[in-house]
This record gives sequence, structure tokens and C-alpha cells, in this order.
Amino acid sequence: MPFKVEFGNERLITPTGLGIAGMLLQKTQLKERVDVIKLKDMQRPQLQNSDIIVPYIGLLCQGKSNFECINEMHDDADFFTYALGINRLPSDARLRQRMDQLGNRLKSIIAQENVRLLNSVNTELTPCFENYIPLDVDVSPFDNSNTKKEGVSWTYKKFDGFAPIFAYLGEEGYLIHSELRAGSTHCQYGTADFLKETIHLSKQLTNKRLLLRMDSGNDSKDNLAVCGAKETSCDFLIKRNLRKENNRTWQVIAEENSSTVCTRPRIGKSVLTGSEYWRVDGCEEKVRVIYKVTERTSLANGQLLMIPEISVETYWTSLTCSETTAIQLYHAHGTSEQFHSEIKTDMDLERFPSKYFTTNQLVLQLAMIAYNILRIIGQTSLKVNPSEKVQRKRLKTVIKNFITIAARIVTHSRQRYIKLGRSNHWRYCFKHVYDALL
Repeated sequence: MPFKVEFGNERLITPTGLGIAGMLLQKTQLKERVDVIKLKDMQRPQLQNSDIIVPYIGLLCQGKSNFECINEMHDDADFFTYALGINRLPSDARLRQRMDQLGNRLKSIIAQENVRLLNSVNTELTPCFENYIPLDVDVSPFDNSNTKKEGVSWTYKKFDGFAPIFAYLGEEGYLIHSELRAGSTHCQYGTADFLKETIHLSKQLTNKRLLLRMDSGNDSKDNLAVCGAKETSCDFLIKRNLRKENNRTWQVIAEENSSTVCTRPRIGKSVLTGSEYWRVDGCEEKVRVIYKVTERTSLANGQLLMIPEISVETYWTSLTCSETTAIQLYHAHGTSEQFHSEIKTDMDLERFPSKYFTTNQLVLQLAMIAYNILRIIGQTSLKVNPSEKVQRKRLKTVIKNFITIAARIVTHSRQRYIKLGRSNHWRYCFKHVYDALL
């Protein structure tokens, strides 16, 4: 027999987990600091700036980025204002208008409060090797094809969009810094200044040594100089861009170096690994260059090659570990691609909601806080079951199990209660996370 659908008066809330998000935002000074910002021709606005950006962070925590989604909160405005600690909810038109007006005025405030948020919960950063905390910096194009938004242009991925740069800290992948860029912007343009800001922010979260990891698009002496400077000192592992260097020349270098290690994984394939120290302009000391030269005289299926295939990988690094270990550490840098994917898909942020570049820049900055809120919830939930062999939870899983958890809201004796049903498998874990972050 089919169910009968009826409407009741019970106060059921779907995104109950926003209560955790609001609680985490209370640990920062974000609302107080953004409310100080005065906008032109707005002497006494009806809505504070915090009444604009905080609800939007709440939307991002649910995996929603369109401004129109704010209307869903109006069905029970009392809950959402209480959970997020704001006075009023904006309409979608007012949300869009104020976001356009704020633009990039909040950039430094959001970056500083993002660090405060991570510090407030005593964030544990897992090293990638010995006591080195990984700092993965990378550009990831966002597809915004068939739109006329400011900054949309042809990216190196061969579609129209943006090319934002991100910096993730620790094996957990906390987002420490981000910057929106036009799609045609070269990945190294402005990166040296971005690195200075990123390293400064990262050192406010950990006293351990940072290990900067970047791909070959950021092979620049400017980046090496930033890592070598006293105020932004950190270790680095950056893949080199071979440019016009000949693979055969590197094979000769490897064969003539007495410290080169030769391995033969199979018949017809030999691998030469080693390192040298080169002088680089702008660096006081010589920089270590790790190389890996692979020669194939036959394919894995046994087919012989008329002309041997030679492939070369080279890396700039300040590490003193073995070449094999350093190369493995660089390959682990690829995990940042998963973090990009979570921002694009789980948070529904690949296609930005505004036609203005500065507004989309603000959206990306607020997404950084929402991303870390979800990451904090996910990492805290792992402590419920330490035997679970998982290093991190995907944001989609956090949104599904903790943010969009349905509950009944009850007010009794001036106290508000979240009543979780007995059929909800995640009710005990939700309470553990809430109490741990309280």
C-alpha cells in the first residue's frame, strides 16, 4: 500500500548541522569585524554585513552556492538566525546586492579569521614526512563555459573559465589561502606574493617545518627565493620544467654521476636516480636538483622498441632525504586534486553565481571558511571510531551525514533542544561532534 502524504505542524529542520557551523563561527571575530566595514551611501543599513555573509556561509556548508537558495531559509527564519547567530535573513536580491557592494573589501579579514577558526579548535596537522607539514599549492581551472562573467577566459584545460589558486595545509587538506584569477592568467603570475601570504598564515597554525609542494608550472626562481627568505623560510619540493632541455643530456648526466642509483624494475626498463647541486640566481646557496631518468628498450608486454624511449623527471628541493623518498613525497602532492574536486562538486562551486569578478572573489573567500568548517566536522567525527582506517572524510559525506541531518526543534523552559530521531544512524556521532566542538 502506498503512503498518504499529509502536512503537519511539527517543527522539523533538515539542515540541523548548521548549528555546528554557527557554533564554530562564534569562535571567530568574523561578524564583529565585517560589521565595522562601512559602505558608501549606507549610513544605517537595515541588515548588517554579518547578516549577509554568515547565511551565505551556511548555504555553502550545505553544498549550495546560488543566491536564490537563501529563500529556503525563510521557511523557518527563527531557527536559522538562532543557529547562525545573526539578526535577520536577507532576501536573495539583497544578498546579491550586498555581496556586489562588499566585493574584495573583506579579503584580509576573512584570511585572518580563517586562521583563527582553525586555531580555535586546536587543529591537528599530520606531517607527510618526519616533522614536515605539507603545504600544497596548485591552480585548478573552474569551467564556466557559455557565460559572460568577468574574468572568464580560455584556460590551459581548453575551456572557458577561471583559474583560481589554492593552498592546502597538512595531510588533512585544510584550506589556508585562495585567490580567484582570470582563466587566461599564467599559474606563476602573482604566485610569489601569494606564497608570502600563505606561508605567513601557515606559520600561525604550526611551529613545525613547512614543506611547500608545487608542480612544474611554478618552476620559478622567484618561488625559490621566497622559500629562502628569512621571514618566509620553508622547505620546498617543486617539479622542474624541462623546457628545451634534452632527455639524452640528462641520461648522460645521470650515467656520469658516481652517486646515481640504477634499478631495473623489469627486463627492458632501467631507472637512474640521483641528485646534484646547482647555482640559482637569487639564492645564496646552491639548490639540490633530483633527477629520475627512465630508459625503456621494450614495453611491459615484451614488445621491443627500435629506438629506446627516455623520460626524465627533475625536482628542486631543499630536502636532504633520499631521492626515492623525495619523489614519493611529490607524487603525494596529487592528493590536492581531490580537494579541488570537493570544492567544485561537493560544494557546488565550479560555476560561480555572479557576473562580477570581485563578487565571485568574495564567494571563493567565504567558501574557504565553509570548507574548513566541513573539514573540522569530518575530522572530529573520526575520533568517535579511531579504528576506522580513514584519514579524512570527503565533504560530501560530511554534508550528508552531519549538515543535512533532520531533527525536531523544541523550545522548553527558555531552552532550545535538537531532538534526533531513533531511526537516524548518525545521531550519536552528531552529538559527539557537537559536544567536542562546543
